[in-house]
Amino acid sequence: MKFYSLFKNIAFSIEPETAHNQSLFMLSKFPNSLATLFGSYKDSHLYSDFNFNLRLKDGNTWSFPVGLAAGLDKNAEAIDFFSKIPFGSVEVGTVTPLPQEGNPKPRMFRLIEEESLLNRMGFNNDGMERVFSNIVKSKREGKVLGVNLGKNKLTPQDKAADDYRSLFRKFENIADYLVINVSSPNTPGLRDLQNIECLKEIFDSLDDLRANSKVPLYLKVSPDLSLDDLPPIIELAESYKLAGIIATNTTINSEIGVGGVSGKLLKTKSYEVRKRILEIIGQKGSLELIGVGGISCYDDLKSFWKIGGKVCQIYTSFIYQGPDVLFSIRKNLADEMRNKGMKKLSEFIESLRD
Repeated sequence: MKFYSLFKNIAFSIEPETAHNQSLFMLSKFPNSLATLFGSYKDSHLYSDFNFNLRLKDGNTWSFPVGLAAGLDKNAEAIDFFSKIPFGSVEVGTVTPLPQEGNPKPRMFRLIEEESLLNRMGFNNDGMERVFSNIVKSKREGKVLGVNLGKNKLTPQDKAADDYRSLFRKFENIADYLVINVSSPNTPGLRDLQNIECLKEIFDSLDDLRANSKVPLYLKVSPDLSLDDLPPIIELAESYKLAGIIATNTTINSEIGVGGVSGKLLKTKSYEVRKRILEIIGQKGSLELIGVGGISCYDDLKSFWKIGGKVCQIYTSFIYQGPDVLFSIRKNLADEMRNKGMKKLSEFIESLRD
């Protein structure tokens, strides 16, 4: 039995949040040993001839087209482990200025048959000081590091910009990119901040800081936005010279329960939002799109490339498949590149759009 299968069997016999927390604790304490057991060096010699690097419009270079999405390592505890396996980037958070408990438990549920999750966590995290400290102590192995920023639950809507300002100042010199998260369904009123006027207030509050900072800034959006809502958001992102959009967060499905749904149940809705965003920004636009939501295999990534995407993130598929999801994507990608006689991933992606 593969090590992750054994690990998953044990983890899935435990209440989801408890399993999640215990797993992160182990990964943080034994990053090198567990990375080896999970196969971090698996068949690596077979890929030495390939250049999987992708340079983004924000200036960062991902070593692989798949990154870790925010939400899995909220407190930046296990960066050392995630940097040892073939992720091209690691995004931590969502982090808030002050520590907060989040919503009442239970608040994480497995939807095993659908390879999906339902969560109503509510930005539970240790606060920006602890997260900052964890990042400082981490060994990033040259991997791109993103920090996902959110407001505290008790911060009034009209003071939300102050929270994002505090977070920006804290992480601007230590992160490779930052993300404004106003799209989680689990903090009351948060999604209301996707209103254009509220977004303007947030980005206006960051103007003076960003004038003296080079850190790329992204906006993470909801899959539940109307496709008609996307053009003005894209226009706003361009006007404020954001690095790009991350699409998408989790989705609301009242038939399943209160909270945000991720995984395969999110796939179609998230894909349609990404497709529309890519149509709007075009290949020559200034904005980058980082795709996330329902991506679980090489075919999903390839479909994203065909519509104009470049790099993506995963969360739920990593819970269900472990590092094998990365190894599988890498193998399928290398096989297809080899068949086409290509060594550079950037050229391969372009060939899919010809």
